[in-house]
Amino acid sequence: MRWTTKIFAAALCAALQACVTAPAPGPRPTALREEARTPVTILVSIDGFRPDYRSRGVTPNLDALAASGISAAMRPSFPSKTFPNHWTLVTGLRPDRNGIVSNAMEDVARPGEKFTMEDSKDPFWWNAAEPLWVTAERGGVRSATMFWPGANVAWGGTLKGHGATSGGVRPEDWWPFDQAVPSEQRVAGVIDWLRRPAAQRPRFITLYFDTVDSAGHSFGPDAPETTEAVKQVDAQIGALVSGLRALGQPANLVIVADHGMAATSPARTIAINSIANPADYRLFESGPFASLYAVPGHEAALEKALLGHHTHYDCWRKSEIPARLHYGTNPRIPPYFCLAETGWSLSATPPRADAKAGGNHGFDNAAPEMAALFIASGPAIKPLGTLPGFDNVDVAPLIRDLLRLPAGTGLDGDDAPFRAALAK
Repeated sequence: MRWTTKIFAAALCAALQACVTAPAPGPRPTALREEARTPVTILVSIDGFRPDYRSRGVTPNLDALAASGISAAMRPSFPSKTFPNHWTLVTGLRPDRNGIVSNAMEDVARPGEKFTMEDSKDPFWWNAAEPLWVTAERGGVRSATMFWPGANVAWGGTLKGHGATSGGVRPEDWWPFDQAVPSEQRVAGVIDWLRRPAAQRPRFITLYFDTVDSAGHSFGPDAPETTEAVKQVDAQIGALVSGLRALGQPANLVIVADHGMAATSPARTIAINSIANPADYRLFESGPFASLYAVPGHEAALEKALLGHHTHYDCWRKSEIPARLHYGTNPRIPPYFCLAETGWSLSATPPRADAKAGGNHGFDNAAPEMAALFIASGPAIKPLGTLPGFDNVDVAPLIRDLLRLPAGTGLDGDDAPFRAALAK
């Protein structure tokens, strides 16, 4: 190739290169901003978790939340049982008023029927008090519940038969209780709800763990198995916090228990058939407390044997139960009621020879062993540390504040214990 041709070729290449060279960079496109998420409120129940379980050195996640917010030893409502207190926590009414007076009930309006924890889907039993998720749904706040007692019921509806209901309100999303679902999956379910687009994302969520209560019943509150259950559920609280952080989801966490746990022993058992004639009564419930019906015409005989203060237990007519327990006016409470000393049990008959020690609840709600965990932390909570003890009827008003729902009227509690800790 002649040199003049080479020069021409080089010039042509330069010109072509200039045609394909990108223009000088201008301003970069604005980066896509992450979604600014509205804070959600998550009410977590750790069934049977005593506040002093945190002193065992296995709860770093709960301790961190307490350090960043507020905590207290909370008084459950009487009776210190699971269903009554879970319903109190979401209604702000004590069991005597909210209708769930025990884990098992009868009602004169439904002769021959019995409410149990396993058979509790009929709205009839729940309709006396409106739960928070119904208030939230009516207020335009989407809600979701993971296993909370009563959340699978169409509140305000009626049972049509074969499990079907007419009318009523449920949370927008709810999982019916299944003890076989592990804690990890429960947390994952909550995080999945929060992955949704904003329009389908719940702003109020409940979450329930039962493993600490189960261990406390089986082994007692002081057993290493119970401490291990505490450790495991704390790890799931950590997983929940990590999942929220990964989503960039701010959350006000309110972590509670329904009651505590007391050590029990077969040696501390009182057989009711040894203090009253079985021909005079029908025993409805037994354990930390006993409730009884007199056989018609046998009231005087039963009262003579039963009523009054006895070693390790007290018995009353329901109308004479001490006022401080706020219990005894609801028609679902049987006519006679006995309460055992904390750690003792009332049983239909003497315990079997192979009965083992363990734990139970349902005792006087003022007993230290019945105290319940309370921790709250999040953008709406100031880090004020440990608060004085309060009654669990105050939790529902706190949740209403966090959700910016109306304060509610006629409740048994209010938000007074938390006002100084609520951020503007």
